[in-house]
Amino acid sequence: MKTMRVGFRGVILGLLMVVALRAAEPSVAVGVARIDITPEMPIRLSGYQSRPAEATRVEVPMTARALAIGSDADGAVVIVTAEVIAVSEAISEAVAAGVRAKYPALTRERIAVCATHQHTGPAIAGTIPFMFSRDLPADETARIERYTAMLQQKLISVALAALANRQPARLAWAQGKAEFAVNRRLIVDGKHTGYKATPGGPVDHALPVLRAVDERGGVRAVLVNYACHCTTLKGGDNYVHPDWAGEAAKRIEGANAGALALVAIGCGADSDPQPRGLPAVATNGKTVADEVARVMAGEMRSVGRVTSAAFRRIELPLGRSVPREELEARLKGKPNVAYAAAQFLRTLDDGNPLPSAVPYPVQAWAFGGDFAMVFLGGEVVADYALRLKRELGVSRLWVNAYSNHVPCYIPSRQVLKEGGYEADNAMDYYGWPTRLADETEDRIVRTVYDVLPADFLKGSPR
Repeated sequence: MKTMRVGFRGVILGLLMVVALRAAEPSVAVGVARIDITPEMPIRLSGYQSRPAEATRVEVPMTARALAIGSDADGAVVIVTAEVIAVSEAISEAVAAGVRAKYPALTRERIAVCATHQHTGPAIAGTIPFMFSRDLPADETARIERYTAMLQQKLISVALAALANRQPARLAWAQGKAEFAVNRRLIVDGKHTGYKATPGGPVDHALPVLRAVDERGGVRAVLVNYACHCTTLKGGDNYVHPDWAGEAAKRIEGANAGALALVAIGCGADSDPQPRGLPAVATNGKTVADEVARVMAGEMRSVGRVTSAAFRRIELPLGRSVPREELEARLKGKPNVAYAAAQFLRTLDDGNPLPSAVPYPVQAWAFGGDFAMVFLGGEVVADYALRLKRELGVSRLWVNAYSNHVPCYIPSRQVLKEGGYEADNAMDYYGWPTRLADETEDRIVRTVYDVLPADFLKGSPR
């Protein structure tokens, strides 16, 4: 009998401790929303040039999701993740303006728009402008423009719905790991020689998870990040599908009834998923979902509201000016090179100068002094996240790429030195006449430091 009393007392004490711990955790207003962004068929898909025609089939619908954190009094933030290849500055600014029209306190630094960069979704007007190395027929272009306008309005709607849906919750985060991202740059004698899975090359395998739990203990929202191209599906897959990111979100939501799962992409521009192909979509998505479940079953660090938000738009100089004679010589090159050169020559013929810099957004949210989330624009290679986490603390920093604007690949100093697609060739598709300057990495890293608050920087290990 005495043993039973002791056991019962232990259970009661344990329950009281759980209640006390939960009471000590900060309550944060959290809102979630989702919206269907599947296009009407037919429509031209982006990401691969090899597709001969528009897509006419939806294999899996596309979704945008939004997570709002914080009350109006505390200073709310909202992140939107969209299962699209990219967002332009025009789209993200329109979303920010649409939100601000109803919530004036949500200034630009408090709104983030992230793309999953899947390659089996519609082309988006204003992104990757020379993607197809030819002028598309007028009817195809019109369908892309209509879809882009619809997407913009839906991203505004889902952000507003999340803000209207806010309820008390508790936030916590922890990091897991996934290993299906593999560096894709084959380097021989210090130079890029082509695409090939390259184990041991730079890659960020961290899988950070942010969880929101409601007052009854149910999972309300999960935000997860992984640094890998959403290219499990290949150029021959000419149908709409959200790839591994969409599969992971669906599985996480299926395992947590009533929850909403957002997937953001980290600095994985030089990392491809392995394996690839349609069966591997389920494999890679399950890998993420299983790791999220493992992380959430373990110890997670409690965090409160966003205490600091900052946004900076900078210019990334191009490496050099390109003379007309060089552009004319490029007309004899490969189709992507020749098409881009023709567009640049048209710009000069119209009396306009070629661009000399790339507009670039950098954003950061700090949750107190020990945890911060950074949002970088563009297709950012792994070196950036590895450097930032090394300098600022791997256990306290979360880095999202493909955020707010995707103007081009963002190579590191090392990738620029090695050359290849991410440094040079991709610029033709993105509509820039030459590569970025050698100081690009340092300029971006300095800006990340500028947008992070002093109390967070004081805790960095460097």
